[in-house]
Amino acid sequence: MAYNKPYKPQAASSNLPEKKFSTGAIRATIWKNMAKNQQGQDIEYRTISIDRRYKDKDGNWQSTNSLRVNDLPKLALVANEAYRYLILKDMEGNASDEAHVDTEEIVM
Repeated sequence: MAYNKPYKPQAASSNLPEKKFSTGAIRATIWKNMAKNQQGQDIEYRTISIDRRYKDKDGNWQSTNSLRVNDLPKLALVANEAYRYLILKDMEGNASDEAHVDTEEIVM
């Protein structure tokens, strides 16, 4: 029985965020990634990272992927917007696929 080999992500020279959604300190970032499938063809896929921004004791901005219970409603908002963006982008067929554009939308 043959098993599918996992995707082999390529090292990105400048993997910039494609889109960001934030509300309060919670942010969802969509990343565009490239890899090769079993046949050696280039494929494109997207991943989403979630983080919470905060200031440390010295006043410097930091981020963490640990969330508090009060962060969960905000997480739901940004996750829903990220999902909506990806579904609409998929429906468009990536016909107008732009270069990585670091745009951030504030979600209310």
